[in-house]
Amino acid sequence: MSFIDKMYESLDGAGDGPLLIEVHGKKLVETSGAGLKQLVLAARGLLSARDVVPGDRVALIAHNSARWAAADLAILGAGAICVPMYDRQAPRELAGMLDNCEAKLVLVDTDKLKGELLAAWPEAGDRVEARGASARERKIVTFDEVFAQRHVFAQPVPRAASDYVTMIYTSGTSGEPKGVLYTVANVDYMLEQTLEGLRTMVGTRSGPDRVFHYLPFCFAGSRIQLWSQLARGNPLMVSSDLNNLVEELGTAQPHYFLNVPTLIERIRTGVGSKLKERGGIAYGLYSRAVEAYAREQKGSASLGDKLALGLGRRVVFSKIRAQIGKNLEFLICGSAPLSEETQRWFSMIGIPVYQVYGLTETTAIVTMDKKGVARPGYVGRALAGVELKVSDEGELLCRGPNIFPEYWKRPDATGKSLQNGWFHTGDMAELTPDGDLKIVGRLKDLLVPESGHNVAPGPLEEKLASLVPGAQVMLVGHARPYLSAIFAGQADSSVVQTAIDALNQELPHYRRVRKFYLSPEPFSVENGLLTANQKLKRNAVEKHYATQIDGLYS
Repeated sequence: MSFIDKMYESLDGAGDGPLLIEVHGKKLVETSGAGLKQLVLAARGLLSARDVVPGDRVALIAHNSARWAAADLAILGAGAICVPMYDRQAPRELAGMLDNCEAKLVLVDTDKLKGELLAAWPEAGDRVEARGASARERKIVTFDEVFAQRHVFAQPVPRAASDYVTMIYTSGTSGEPKGVLYTVANVDYMLEQTLEGLRTMVGTRSGPDRVFHYLPFCFAGSRIQLWSQLARGNPLMVSSDLNNLVEELGTAQPHYFLNVPTLIERIRTGVGSKLKERGGIAYGLYSRAVEAYAREQKGSASLGDKLALGLGRRVVFSKIRAQIGKNLEFLICGSAPLSEETQRWFSMIGIPVYQVYGLTETTAIVTMDKKGVARPGYVGRALAGVELKVSDEGELLCRGPNIFPEYWKRPDATGKSLQNGWFHTGDMAELTPDGDLKIVGRLKDLLVPESGHNVAPGPLEEKLASLVPGAQVMLVGHARPYLSAIFAGQADSSVVQTAIDALNQELPHYRRVRKFYLSPEPFSVENGLLTANQKLKRNAVEKHYATQIDGLYS
């Protein structure tokens, strides 16, 4: 039985009980297993009416919702290859991917998005029998039309382990996005690992887990989260407004949820800033307890430190935990390494953060923290059946049942990434004798200034960002006399200079930051300087600020 069959069974198993819950401000809108099944059957009717057959690519472009999940299940059940895309991505970029994957059908959630795609993707009419605007309009279908269709009662099309089920485009930090294909076997294996990981983290519980999710379902890690919860029949609470996360989290009151470092870092700095603004006894206790915890971790805590830490936990940390989430048991963090300082801070207040590491090409996950053995600064140990090694150049290589078989119609790129059975991640890493993995930077992101030294910018950018709250940071200096930094967002020049001075004291000459540029414009998806999952597009940033960067070296 494949993961698709298990998810279809969950629809029947849940019956009238909730299976997907949309969070709208202070309101929870439930979709039962039976209700989700009705949506799936309607979508299957649309796919049947449009002659979608196994192997066809069907794109899914929408914000997270019960209807997103139903459309995904319908496409998978029909034997087609679901190609999810980020609905906030530029229409011209979406059009490029739609053309590349030769989408037979495109499902979108709004008329607005349909209109933007029609304008950006003139090729849409070239691959259907009819011609002209009507053909293009038939190819791009809104959810209102999808879920108004006549129901088709059908079980999932049987799938072999090697059959392709989905294609997820890489975020393209340094080039054209590539379609990563997953097989049934890839996903079957990964869901076994995630479900076992959840059992270990959660333990036994009398009722269902309260799970909240805000990251777009089109990302690999989000998709695995969705499928994991559906396969086990556990309700999943889904954000409806990324601009209203604070209220939604208050409504959802989850036991745990998946994060990217950006949000977790924001929570830590926000708490510290608010306490500092208020001042008084509470801030004094907090500061003293933080210092005591740091010494405790180093094994040098005095009796006074232990007393201060105990008082801080009872009086301050408990209130911080309640504000973040009264039911919160732990957090899961992926997409990029979390700073050691932030991971320790959450442990200090009693909310452990478990890291996972992976790429789109690894079916989202390579390593995963385990309860009780997570090490701040590391991203866990390899999943069962996955092998890791570090090359002579410092690059992490991995192989196992999680590795994708190929990029869509990109044999050269596939050959470069997959060599002798090993996937070349492009990440620079360190492995301890116990198997703990630490990511230290991107191999292709290395800066080599005129001194000839190799400098991984990631760790330095992370440290500077922690010293200048609210700022985004990117280092430049490849083939230049020295390193410089771009600080984007609201940042004070004196604060930035103080942060750079503090950082430089710890570094050898070739890794020191000599100059900086302040940009009031933040890096964002909308201005093309971040990928859809919030990673820097380094080439785009350097091009965008070319004049300013040149000024730093004039």
